[in-house]
Amino acid sequence: MKVLLIDDHALFRMGLSELLERRGIEVVAAVGDCLKGIAMVGELAPDVVLLDMRMPVMTGIDVLRSLRDSGAAMPISMLTTSRDESDVIQSLQSGANGYLLKDMEPDDLITALNNIVRGSTIVAPELTMVLAKAVQGESAPVDAQQKHLADLTKREGEILCLLAEGQSNKVIARNLGISDGTVKLHVKAILRKLEVHSRVEAAVIAVEQSMCERGNPHE
Repeated sequence: MKVLLIDDHALFRMGLSELLERRGIEVVAAVGDCLKGIAMVGELAPDVVLLDMRMPVMTGIDVLRSLRDSGAAMPISMLTTSRDESDVIQSLQSGANGYLLKDMEPDDLITALNNIVRGSTIVAPELTMVLAKAVQGESAPVDAQQKHLADLTKREGEILCLLAEGQSNKVIARNLGISDGTVKLHVKAILRKLEVHSRVEAAVIAVEQSMCERGNPHE
């Protein structure tokens, strides 16, 4: 995997570049100048571009839009400290394939990058609730949502609530005393029963129906 990083903080660029290189990921460029970075994307054709959000002259969203307007088709992800709802939504609407946080665990970052390069859109688990609230009203009718929720087992209801809190599979597994693989199977079952395609869509339903506020309906 070839990564190009645009971030105005030199120490972060150096640290992340070293981390990625140690994991066998090639950092083809790590620059703080947005215009230079935009030009290098065309020259170096990385597999994925990582953008900071808050930068002088141009914001990460400005850079993202410039790249998309110029025809850049490779995956582009924000890598930022911003948890602001508008930043998340604008990034995804502008063509970002990911919205990752700088305080992610290294292993989680590597996994996210691999998934993004494979074609997935990845949002940091901590931001699931933010995104779910932002897209309320775009899901299935209320009656259908309630019926689908009633089909969940007690354990699936527990896991859905933890998903809505933004917990990753690894954290859910640790909290419930089960394996990562078991959590993945439950999540697949939840998505199938709710007739949705992502964790965020499932979280939207949980938030809209206030199922976690009133407790697991199967208890």
